[in-house]
Amino acid sequence: MTDAIVVTAFGRMMRDWRATHRLSQLELALRADVSARHLSYVETGKAQPSRDLVEQLAEALEMPLRHRNSLLLAAGYAPQYRESELAAPEMALIRRAIDVTLERHEPFPAFTTNRYWDVLQANPGMIRLLDAVRPGGPGHDNIVRQVFDPEAMRPFIDNWDEVAGDLIRHLHHEAARNPSDQRARGLLDEALVWSGGRARWRRAEAPAPLPVMTTVFLAGERRLTFFSTVTQFGAASDATVEDLRIETMHPVDDETRTFCVALSDAP
Repeated sequence: MTDAIVVTAFGRMMRDWRATHRLSQLELALRADVSARHLSYVETGKAQPSRDLVEQLAEALEMPLRHRNSLLLAAGYAPQYRESELAAPEMALIRRAIDVTLERHEPFPAFTTNRYWDVLQANPGMIRLLDAVRPGGPGHDNIVRQVFDPEAMRPFIDNWDEVAGDLIRHLHHEAARNPSDQRARGLLDEALVWSGGRARWRRAEAPAPLPVMTTVFLAGERRLTFFSTVTQFGAASDATVEDLRIETMHPVDDETRTFCVALSDAP
């Protein structure tokens, strides 16, 4: 009875991921170099997938490491990839890399988030900027809530519609890429509610997220314009590391650059 439940969970995950990627069993079988008949058997619970097959299917579906672990567990195997706490001793080099990146971007804003847009760390340039724009800070430790909550940063983003629309596209992309991730879906739903029910944002077929995002903050009568770049750790073997994003914000014009420098020089 236990084995049947495990296999059923595995089959359900496989069907969800195939549906998200719009793949038939035959198309996924070709990608994973397995027979369509055998894939059908493991999805329906008629056959137990080997560990190698689980890994082949996860690779074919481009699953993030955290979800590869979940697929292995659903098939009855131990997880393969670590999911370390960022504060763990073995993550010391990762923490150092983040610290160096944030420090070297001073006096301009930079911060680190996880896959759910929770801010894990911000450099002083980011803290100074947000406090100058909205005294008391952003109001949330999550970027999605900062942007969409009308009591947080939303009134202080001059190009809010553009920023919010791009963030919605990112959320749709994450929810589609990781169909079993209920937290990612919940964050998207939360943003859609705060957005006021804009129909065009509810469609998952929206264009892909922009490679570079521009944000215009309002600080009194000043318009502070930044473009952002995002860095991730390549070839990660730890799910926590794979989830990390380091965003650096670069001033677009002299007024924005001068403002950030002046904030850093203030007593």
